[in-house]
Amino acid sequence: MYDVAVIGAGIIGCSISRVLSRYKVNAVLIEKEPDVADCTTKANSAIVHAGYDAKPGTLKAKFNALGNPMFDKLCEELDVPFKRIGSLVIAFNEEEMETLNKLYVQGTINGITGMEILDKEKVLEMEPNVSEEVMGALYAATCGVVGPWELAIAQAENAADNGVEILLNNEVRSIEKLDEGYRISTTERTIDARYVINCAGLHSDAINNMVAAESFRILPRRGEYNIFDKSVGGLVNTVVFPCPSKLGKGILVSPTVHGNLLIGPNAEDLYSKEAFETTSQGLESIWEGAEKSVPNLPRNAIITSFSGLRARGDRDDFIIEEAKDAKGFINVAGIESPGLTSAPAIAEYVIDMLKGIWTDMEENQDYNPRRRRMIRFNELDEEERRMLTEKDPRFGRVICRCETVTEGEIVDVIHRNVGATTVDGVKRRARPGSGRCQGGFCGPRVMEILARELNADIRNVVKDKKGSYVLTCPTKENREQENL
Repeated sequence: MYDVAVIGAGIIGCSISRVLSRYKVNAVLIEKEPDVADCTTKANSAIVHAGYDAKPGTLKAKFNALGNPMFDKLCEELDVPFKRIGSLVIAFNEEEMETLNKLYVQGTINGITGMEILDKEKVLEMEPNVSEEVMGALYAATCGVVGPWELAIAQAENAADNGVEILLNNEVRSIEKLDEGYRISTTERTIDARYVINCAGLHSDAINNMVAAESFRILPRRGEYNIFDKSVGGLVNTVVFPCPSKLGKGILVSPTVHGNLLIGPNAEDLYSKEAFETTSQGLESIWEGAEKSVPNLPRNAIITSFSGLRARGDRDDFIIEEAKDAKGFINVAGIESPGLTSAPAIAEYVIDMLKGIWTDMEENQDYNPRRRRMIRFNELDEEERRMLTEKDPRFGRVICRCETVTEGEIVDVIHRNVGATTVDGVKRRARPGSGRCQGGFCGPRVMEILARELNADIRNVVKDKKGSYVLTCPTKENREQENL
């Protein structure tokens, strides 16, 4: 029997698992997808929010304020890209200027520092490409951008390095109460655990309802995005927000941590928790919203579009609590924005909750907070590249020209703990396919390397999800069948 089972390997489940690994605990992280960070975590704005948005007194406000300052140390320990670039909430009229003042007061109540109300001249000095119609802005110095899936992957890897078992491709089908603990039945196996932490995101309500009375509902809200080529990544220097509305923070224009430009998201409430497609109407709406803040965006520089589903809870706040009728079963649900920012603080809080239930948790004296450094060939100087390629010639073979990713890097991310097994898994770890051609050049080579390193038939290599096959049979064979 495991001591603790964590269900769901998004940013929250991975963060909790890493903190859990600081203790002498027999723990398992269970995920239904073929990889960690494979749902909401891979499709969001990647913003580390300053903390002025959340209503004072809510869990969102509490954990945003606590989580933001934790990112510097966390990302340094795990070798994850993170930049504090600041943010602007821009206003175009007196009413919106009043909203900025309210946000400033709200941020002050939440304990947020580094805020300032700027006039038009200062805004245009900071961001010359913002609309000339801007009247002013709220500047927040502590806002940042991060690699969200890279952070989740790094925490899962570090948790595994410190003893947490990670089970992918294990969808939870049922949970049964035992005299002591719970029996979790997945599509692959049966898992017994004394305590369960439910971080199942969009499906956390269904997981709760397997063992307890319904106490909350998760309502999916879709957001769509565009990513621009790095050639226009410097169009803005900070995260540029419009004034917020009831549906969210609005259409942002932001640099990414890797030097691209991102716009989005819109907000569309749905019934389906599987509606990950983009729509022409949705993408046009984010374009119109972004151009109000930053006119003359180069539409021909868009390299890809994507959408993500937010796990919006019906309480309008994070849900972090032990189920009333299931002792030792902790729900961590409704973690929408600012969930990414709040994740490190939520993880600490949940483990403190667990320690209040399981009072004899002991610290793991062998815990190592650092993971092995990532090899990023395009960030090395000439001498470092020369030494690396002399040691391993695979680092001298560039597979992805757009991002200058080498074969050696791809092999490395395949063989790490919680290594890549899919094309998108490699992309999220080492970035081949993230550039201008979106894998048009490097995709086939990535598949060949995956098949070789995993000793698999290349036809069984998938893009991301189960069944997302890229190849089915040789082209010649297809032509022969067509002629029959």
